[in-house]
Parts: sequence; structure tokens; C-alpha cells
Amino acid sequence: MRKIINSSYVTLDGVVDGPHTWPALPGGAAKEHEEIQLALLEQCDTLLMGRRTYDVFAGAWPERSGDPVADRLNSMRKLVASTTLQDAAWENTEVVADGLAGRIAALKAESGGHIVQYGIGPVTHLMVREGLLDELHLWLYPQFVRAGTGDLVFDPESRADFDLLGSRTLGNGVVVLRYAVLPS
Repeated sequence: MRKIINSSYVTLDGVVDGPHTWPALPGGAAKEHEEIQLALLEQCDTLLMGRRTYDVFAGAWPERSGDPVADRLNSMRKLVASTTLQDAAWENTEVVADGLAGRIAALKAESGGHIVQYGIGPVTHLMVREGLLDELHLWLYPQFVRAGTGDLVFDPESRADFDLLGSRTLGNGVVVLRYAVLPS
């Protein structure tokens, strides 16, 4: 069975939204960053998104090409959960308006590569509550940004336990923590 892997950035003060607006790290960008992202994308053939992530990604990635991450994201199958988006302009994108948990469960049961989700929000919280999320990769940024919309890493109504699969410290101080979601 396919795995659903959430890969998200989070600051030390718990902010998960708007990582593209965070201040640059004093150590600059880590050269390992793209390598890790590409290795994950190479294991996946489907991108699962909520509406806010879709809006950010669809506004940026289709304009990029020629680098392996952009080319992979643009070519892969995409599902966006939204009750308001009518027609997704980003290539290979399907909009799921109703029955999201069932659609995600059916997607996991299909053959193919893994499914990746970026960002933490309502879709992630639903997957945790329904036991659909398999792995969580947290990119812990060593900064306080004192910003955000109030998104929490986890929904107060959800309960989950995790097993550390591994960690990697990047040259700029970001720590990538890989967790398996334990069955409840």
C-alpha cells in the first residue's frame, strides 16, 4: 500500500504557514535542502494539497522549469481539497470537493508511488483523525518568526503518537525530523 508523507516546515515558535515569507537564515540556504526534497519527490507520484497550499504552489511552480524539483512537481498527479475551487488550472490537478477521507483512502489503496503533502492544515488534521497519514517530516527552522495565521501543527481534537525514523541536521541549522505515525 502507498504511504502518505507530509513534509512541512515549522519554526521553533510553531509557525507553519508562509515559509516563503520567513526571514532568511543567517547561515543561508542549505545545499542539502533540494537533495532531500528531490529524494522524497522521486518516491512519490501524487501531490495532495489543501486549497491554501494549492494557491501558493499553483502560483509559483508552473512558471518554473529546468530544475528537477519543479519539473517533478509540475508533471506529477495532483489532488486539491476544496469546496470553492471549481477549475484547477495547474496541469494534472483534480479537485476533490466532497468525501475527502474516502477519496484519500481510495488513493492510498491504488498501486503506485507514495503520496506527498506539504503544509499542515485541515487536510492534515483530517488524515491524522482518520488514521490516513503514515509519515511526518518536520523541517524545524531555528528561528522565531512571530507570525502566522494561528495554524497549529496539530489539531487540538486529534491525537497521534509518533516513532522517530531518523533526523538530519543541515548546514544552516535546520533539522529534518522523520516520524512514522503510529496506529491508534
